Amino acid sequence: MEKVKVGIIGPGNIGLDLLYKVMRSDYLQPELIVNIFESNGIKHARSMGIPTSIEGADAIISRNDIPIVFDCTSASAHLEHAPKLKAAGKFALDLTPAAVGPYCVPAVNLNDDLLNLDNVNLVTCAGQATTPFVAAINDVADVYYAEVISSISSKSAGPGTRANIDEFTITTRNALIDVAGADTAKVLIILNPAEPPIYMSNTIYTRVRNVDMDKIKEALNKRLEEMHKYVPGISFRMEPVLKYEDDDIVMLIVEVAGLGDYLPVYSGNLDIINAAAIEIAERKAKQILGRDK
Repeated sequence: MEKVKVGIIGPGNIGLDLLYKVMRSDYLQPELIVNIFESNGIKHARSMGIPTSIEGADAIISRNDIPIVFDCTSASAHLEHAPKLKAAGKFALDLTPAAVGPYCVPAVNLNDDLLNLDNVNLVTCAGQATTPFVAAINDVADVYYAEVISSISSKSAGPGTRANIDEFTITTRNALIDVAGADTAKVLIILNPAEPPIYMSNTIYTRVRNVDMDKIKEALNKRLEEMHKYVPGISFRMEPVLKYEDDDIVMLIVEVAGLGDYLPVYSGNLDIINAAAIEIAERKAKQILGRDK
């Protein structure tokens, strides 16, 4: 089966886990993974037989046969890469909080219009885990306030995550408003040092104008089924409930376990953003190849 060649910028935890997922894809072929120095990640990718380069993003940009590029670096780095990737005609999937392109959350807004752009942003791990459910509630109950508390294991928060905490909270908040449809929102992130490491846990509070728990539960369960197609490890740690009787606060807890490809299963925060990126890239590859399935 013909596949579309892809490049990965940044062989850190996210980049290497993404590489394993690309290798499993029926539509994507890992053609080049790059860094700006000879890192352990570069050595690991090379040991897997994947072509590598330490010439940075330019090594991918110069290749006319790589139409899809994943940027797994940092927000500041992607701001430098984005215009170069655009000028080279690449379809860039931004896995940083830089948000150069529009937010893309596959379960909510992935469509041909987004696939025809040059750059889409994967929001954040919390954005991918919570935006679909806030959107589902909003569709049937009209969310006027959303609050998310995302807890991840400190062991699964690498240098990129720690360096982008401010961008993380702002970008996730914006996605809850711009993609999910909440009138306003607030986001907190907790790096939990517990041993054994916790799975990613996202507590979602929404205040709604139309309190109909039967419709809300139906919408949320349907959305969970949709997300299982590309994030098998997602589940409700706590089913949706009204926080207080005769109130308008709907709450639920979404847990994410990873697949354990390159990273431990507790790194669901990294796994979900990669799973979403693969979903988008495969849709783009199908478009390039002219396939509907």
